[in-house]
Amino acid sequence: MAKFLIVEARFYDHLNDMLIDGAREALAAEGHEAEVLTVPGALEVPGAIAMAVDSGQYDGFIAIGVVIRGETFHFEIVAGESARGIMALTMDGIAIGNGILTVENDEQALVRADPKQKNKGGEAAQAALALLDLQGRFAR
Repeated sequence: MAKFLIVEARFYDHLNDMLIDGAREALAAEGHEAEVLTVPGALEVPGAIAMAVDSGQYDGFIAIGVVIRGETFHFEIVAGESARGIMALTMDGIAIGNGILTVENDEQALVRADPKQKNKGGEAAQAALALLDLQGRFAR
C-alpha cells in the first residue's frame, strides 16, 4: 500500500470536492490511501509538494485545483506556472498526477471534475500511480 498526498488549491469548493472524491476512489480501488493538504492557490501547489517530498512521508502526489479564465492575463500565469512547477518536480522523478483544471468556464470545470463524467481527479490519481510504478521499475 502506498501513501499519497493530495495537494489542493481550494477555491471552488464543490469542484474540488468532486476532484478529490475521484482521486480518492481511484487510489482506494488499488488499495492505497491519501491525505489532503490545502494551500491558498494553484501557484502554491508545486512548492507544497516539494516540501512534502523532503519529509519522506509520501510515495506519490496528486495536484488538485481549478483555474477558470477571467478577464485578465492572470489566468495564463497561474495555469502555466503551476503546470511548469509540477512538471519540473515530475522531471526530478517524483510521482505526481496533475489534476489542476484550467478551463474557460464553470460548465467545463463541472464536466471535468465530476467523477461520473470526465473524472479528472481519478485520472490524476491514475497518472500518479503509473509514475509510482515506473519509479519502482527503474529504481537502482
